[in-house]
Amino acid sequence: MSHFSFLRAEWPEIFTAAAKAELAVHPDPRTACFYARRTLELAVEWLYTHDTTLKPPYQDSLSARLYEPTFVKLTGQDLQAKIKIVKELGNRAVHGTKPIPRTDSFAAVRELFHFTYWFARTYARTAASRPPAQIFFSDERLPKTSPVPPQTAAQLTKLAEELAARDAKLLELGEELKQVRAEVAQAKLQNQAQPDEHDYSEAETRDTFIDLMLHEAGWPLDKPQDREFPVAGMPEGKGGFVDYVLWGDNGKPLAVVEAKRTRKDSAAGQQQAKLYADCLEKQYGQRPLIFLTNGYEHQLWDDQCYPPRCVQGFYKKDELELAIERRRTRRQLSAVEIDNAIVERHYQHRAIRRVCETFEQKHGRRALVEMATGAGKTRTVIALIDVLMRANWVKRVLFLADRVALVNQAVKAFKVHLPSAAPVNLVTERGTEGRVYVSTYQTLMGLIEAKFDGQRRFGSGHFDLIVIDETHRSVYQKYGAIFGYFDAMLVGLTATPRQETDHDTFGLFNLEKGVATDAYTLEEAVKDGHLVPAKSVSVPLKFQREGIQYDDLSEVEKLQWDEIEWDEEGNNRDRVDAEEVNRWLFNKDTVDKV
Repeated sequence: MSHFSFLRAEWPEIFTAAAKAELAVHPDPRTACFYARRTLELAVEWLYTHDTTLKPPYQDSLSARLYEPTFVKLTGQDLQAKIKIVKELGNRAVHGTKPIPRTDSFAAVRELFHFTYWFARTYARTAASRPPAQIFFSDERLPKTSPVPPQTAAQLTKLAEELAARDAKLLELGEELKQVRAEVAQAKLQNQAQPDEHDYSEAETRDTFIDLMLHEAGWPLDKPQDREFPVAGMPEGKGGFVDYVLWGDNGKPLAVVEAKRTRKDSAAGQQQAKLYADCLEKQYGQRPLIFLTNGYEHQLWDDQCYPPRCVQGFYKKDELELAIERRRTRRQLSAVEIDNAIVERHYQHRAIRRVCETFEQKHGRRALVEMATGAGKTRTVIALIDVLMRANWVKRVLFLADRVALVNQAVKAFKVHLPSAAPVNLVTERGTEGRVYVSTYQTLMGLIEAKFDGQRRFGSGHFDLIVIDETHRSVYQKYGAIFGYFDAMLVGLTATPRQETDHDTFGLFNLEKGVATDAYTLEEAVKDGHLVPAKSVSVPLKFQREGIQYDDLSEVEKLQWDEIEWDEEGNNRDRVDAEEVNRWLFNKDTVDKV
């Protein structure tokens, strides 16, 4: 009997995909990973169609749906890890060129089993579809051979396109969907009221998840010294074993990874990891960075520069090498002159110095600059980037805007004022390399997920600084995954007066309400002669003042007028007065629509 039999009655299409994944674990690992991801896609599609508590994300891709806050809240931290394993191993199967080991296919289908167990347990509308707590995933129940020949990555890519086209043609259920949604909501309430006693094998999930994230960051973990590396010189003359050591090409340690095998806080092994770093530094003459993880939460600790901080993943090799190199090459920001050819005004210099003080003296990593429209926010941040680059605090910068027109405008400004930064427009030049990357939020969300042979295009440490043009809360609500993924210093730019900026925006930059890192208001700019006050211009519309007269209309408009049913008796009218026009235009429904 299939591990996924509980899906058959209510979700036959999901069951079919899961069964195909299960049958291929041993004979065809690549196909098993493909169908595991396919099962996940179908289940998530079903959830967004039938569970009305889930809000549609900014696009219908699997990644966007998985990152949507209501979905994250529904599934929780443990299931999110399982989902990510299934998704990423499926992506690797289709887009990667390296052979897929059986350990990957086994992990993908095992985690899929736990996810679909939760899925069926939560949403089953009949007792027969509700899986018992005692079932478990067993390697012994998986077939070892298959009559179907193994599929190549190219074949699976074509199959994925065919399935996507078929899925797009599925018809809406219409009125039937309303009834099904009501039944699903009722079943969900009843099922969630019962305790979940299933063993979700969290320890196995954590180990697999850590390995997966290290692989994504380009660490193959294929040498004996990569895992359980022995060190000497621990307290009381004892030795120890480092869970993972990430090595540089020169044979020196770049980072240690201390992985807690429990659900404890990721920082629980902080002292132990520090002792390991001490031992490695003494042995190799280079102090490694420290990663602390419990599989779900990760912290990065460069104990020579910053306290531990939460990160989304592990650094790539070049990112770690750069971080270690900066320990000896980074200059004092206060000693670097601001380029007057880029900005020359006093308030621009002041804003740059205050941001630098936040980064250097306060060891902060976020700053918010309020500057009136027209006062030169873009040039100010370009001059700031120039200072940070010359001081070797920053190598790569990400500049985000919410419209393509603003991206194009920013790229032009960088080319004029800081051409040495080799600005890249990610909207149109996605494969180009540079030092300053300018993008819309939507474009970057897609690029975060982009991988080349199983490795991410951008590691979590790829950018040293992110600049947000026109910061406001909605940016974080829709695209918070960007700022969660990248471990970078953050500078927000806004022209919104502080009294109109919402509390949450200040909170996101670790600032108290109304206190930006630096502010230069419209009133100050007008007083200093850099801007002029706005003038309101009234532009009354003739038909609002005078109404509409039939005799004044064109012949085409008269035909349209004559076709209107003005009253139930079929009477026509020769005018609509101004009061009626305004009452029609300025009603609550129209205002809400606007």
